[in-house]
Amino acid sequence: MVQAVTDANFVEETKEGLVLIDFWATWCGPCRMQAPILEQLAEEIHEDELKILKMDVDENLNTAREFGIMSIPTLLFKKDGEVVKQVAGVHSKEQLKAIIAELA
Repeated sequence: MVQAVTDANFVEETKEGLVLIDFWATWCGPCRMQAPILEQLAEEIHEDELKILKMDVDENLNTAREFGIMSIPTLLFKKDGEVVKQVAGVHSKEQLKAIIAELA
């Protein structure tokens, strides 16, 4: 399951393991296209292997600003608390699986 994360719990939720964070907004068409792909991915990959989070940039300006999020959707990958990759735009499940395999 894809979980929502906020400025308040971002550090805690992303400090361990491989984490994919979807920076999105409710008014963003491409973000709405990305969401069901991430839900499918969450069903296929166990949370022990990959944790998937989403962050509404309108409600959580500080974290988005901290990571220089300029366009959405932006997918940020963190491994054990460190940013290891960042990609912008809509990505297919296959593209995401390739990135996850590269980072695992």
